[in-house]
Amino acid sequence: MFTFRPAIFCLVSVFGALMPVTHAADAPEGFRPLFNGKDLGGWQGRPHFDPRKLAAMSDEDRAAQIGEWTADAKEHWTVENGELVNDGHGAYLVTNDEFGDYEFLIDYKTVPRADSGIYLKGTPQVQIWDYTDPGKFGIDSDLGSGGLWNNSAGAPGKNPFVLADKPFGEWNTFKIRQLGARTTVWMNGQLLVDNAIMENYWDRKTPLFARGPIELQTHGGEIRWRNLYVREIEPEEANQLLSAHQGQAFQQLFNGKDLAGWQGAVENYEVVDGAIRCKAGHGGMLLTEQEYGNFIARLEFRLPPGGNNGLAIRSPGDGDPAYAAMTELQVLDSEHEKYAKLDARQYHGSSYGMAAAHRGYLRETGQWNFQQITVDGTTIRVELNGSVILDADLSKVTEFMAERPHPGKDRASGFFGFAGHNDPVAFRNVSIKELAPTPKKKGE
Repeated sequence: MFTFRPAIFCLVSVFGALMPVTHAADAPEGFRPLFNGKDLGGWQGRPHFDPRKLAAMSDEDRAAQIGEWTADAKEHWTVENGELVNDGHGAYLVTNDEFGDYEFLIDYKTVPRADSGIYLKGTPQVQIWDYTDPGKFGIDSDLGSGGLWNNSAGAPGKNPFVLADKPFGEWNTFKIRQLGARTTVWMNGQLLVDNAIMENYWDRKTPLFARGPIELQTHGGEIRWRNLYVREIEPEEANQLLSAHQGQAFQQLFNGKDLAGWQGAVENYEVVDGAIRCKAGHGGMLLTEQEYGNFIARLEFRLPPGGNNGLAIRSPGDGDPAYAAMTELQVLDSEHEKYAKLDARQYHGSSYGMAAAHRGYLRETGQWNFQQITVDGTTIRVELNGSVILDADLSKVTEFMAERPHPGKDRASGFFGFAGHNDPVAFRNVSIKELAPTPKKKGE
């Protein structure tokens, strides 16, 4: 499986090294400028181009390609009165820097018939429309700017909640929050997209890249940009924001003080600094006292180097959860060297031995990760730090690791919990929301 990690190469700035900004004093608290108001320092040219292809080039070829694009951009981009101006042609403008979780502020002003957008993590895009152009009403321009227009038809976030565009000649202001693939967009103070998954336009079968640049797309008419600021969001805040979204619907499973409400190998776990931690050298399942059928569970976890644990899903209360339960979802320091040769179905987030999760979305070892697990009928979906890394229907799995069947995979209910494997993996902020039972088929 190809895993794109934009950080493995350095995008070469043909405008020169990232220049010190001159407007830092004007930045909102916690933000830094991305545009110095004078020239194109810190930016380079790039058209609509798959970042994976750029990453696959040799350093020499990549530098030459970026140089060519940037030369083209310089023909069409200027700075006037502290504003970035594009004439509607040429390569787009791309930050040298790459970002993971962040908030981005930007103003724009454009003209009738222009069409533009903002690429996030090198991927299109937060749409900017001429919302008055009847020629594009058939592709939803009349609904206004701000939607994730390249999402699939009917997908959350594709179109904005409301039309918030100001009349031509006036400045519009975007605030964009990116947490993994979760995108929230405000425009002129109105919420347009709320925590929607931004699809990976370049490969819809894989999540949005973990990191990537911000790109200003322009074509069809002049557009002006100003007040470009970014604030990178640290893991603790990102986890809080992800957990808070519709969090009132969830019931806490762990009180942060003791193991009240849990059963099983209680003696093999401890509560340390408000987290449940498997004791080093111990294992066994720590399970809820209540059984669950369909549910969404949320939690944070922290891995020590080489750490290994798992989440028991619909466990009967005994037996190996990878086989006796519906599944064991791996909790693993996947990038540790000792796990270099595992089966793809053994890495973090995978349904052990049955369905492989996408890799490259864990935070650095020792940091807290946020994970959401949705179990509905025979399907299971794992979202890690805002990116969906597994979406599988276990009833359709017919090939098993080592050809060993999983007799528990068809279980309709069971206990939820942790499958300790001797490492001090910690869990906190564990909560759950029950979902409606799966409708029975005729004749059942």
